[in-house]
Amino acid sequence: MKQTAVEWLEIELKKKGFDFPYVTLKIAQAKEMEKQQIIDAYIAGVDKESINGKNFEQYYNETFNK
Repeated sequence: MKQTAVEWLEIELKKKGFDFPYVTLKIAQAKEMEKQQIIDAYIAGVDKESINGKNFEQYYNETFNK
Protein backbone atom coordinates (compact mmCIF):
# COMPACT_ATOMS: atom_id res chain seq x y z
CA MET A 1 0.00 0.00 0.00
CA LYS A 2 1.31 3.42 -0.89
CA GLN A 3 1.60 6.17 1.67
CA THR A 4 0.88 9.77 0.82
CA ALA A 5 3.08 12.65 1.98
CA VAL A 6 0.35 13.85 4.33
CA GLU A 7 0.00 10.38 5.87
CA TRP A 8 3.76 10.27 6.40
CA LEU A 9 3.68 13.70 8.06
CA GLU A 10 0.79 12.65 10.30
CA ILE A 11 2.74 9.63 11.53
CA GLU A 12 5.87 11.69 12.14
CA LEU A 13 3.95 14.37 14.07
CA LYS A 14 2.26 11.74 16.24
CA LYS A 15 5.65 10.14 16.99
CA LYS A 16 6.79 13.53 18.32
CA GLY A 17 3.66 13.99 20.44
CA PHE A 18 1.83 16.47 18.19
CA ASP A 19 -1.50 14.66 18.47
CA PHE A 20 -3.70 17.63 19.39
CA PRO A 21 -7.23 18.40 18.13
CA TYR A 22 -5.99 21.35 16.04
CA VAL A 23 -3.28 19.24 14.41
CA THR A 24 -5.75 16.41 13.79
CA LEU A 25 -8.15 18.85 12.12
CA LYS A 26 -5.44 20.34 9.91
CA ILE A 27 -4.20 16.87 8.93
CA ALA A 28 -7.76 15.91 7.92
CA GLN A 29 -8.04 19.08 5.84
CA ALA A 30 -4.66 18.40 4.24
CA LYS A 31 -5.75 14.85 3.37
CA GLU A 32 -8.84 16.18 1.61
CA MET A 33 -6.74 18.71 -0.31
CA GLU A 34 -4.26 15.99 -1.25
CA LYS A 35 -7.08 13.69 -2.39
CA GLN A 36 -8.40 16.45 -4.65
CA GLN A 37 -4.93 16.92 -6.10
CA ILE A 38 -4.72 13.19 -6.81
CA ILE A 39 -8.17 13.33 -8.45
CA ASP A 40 -7.10 16.25 -10.62
CA ALA A 41 -3.87 14.51 -11.63
CA TYR A 42 -5.72 11.28 -12.41
CA ILE A 43 -8.28 13.08 -14.56
CA ALA A 44 -5.60 15.09 -16.32
CA GLY A 45 -3.80 11.85 -17.13
CA VAL A 46 -6.72 10.18 -18.85
CA ASP A 47 -9.31 11.33 -21.35
CA LYS A 48 -11.97 8.98 -20.06
CA GLU A 49 -13.68 8.50 -16.71
CA SER A 50 -12.04 5.12 -16.26
CA ILE A 51 -8.68 3.53 -16.87
CA ASN A 52 -8.15 -0.20 -16.96
CA GLY A 53 -11.85 -0.53 -16.15
CA LYS A 54 -11.55 1.45 -12.90
CA ASN A 55 -13.06 4.78 -12.01
CA PHE A 56 -11.18 7.19 -9.78
CA GLU A 57 -12.73 6.00 -6.50
CA GLN A 58 -11.71 2.40 -7.24
CA TYR A 59 -8.19 3.50 -8.19
CA TYR A 60 -7.82 5.71 -5.10
CA ASN A 61 -9.21 3.08 -2.70
CA GLU A 62 -7.01 0.32 -4.11
CA THR A 63 -3.90 2.49 -4.28
CA PHE A 64 -4.25 4.42 -1.03
CA ASN A 65 -6.71 2.20 0.88
CA LYS A 66 -9.16 5.02 1.69
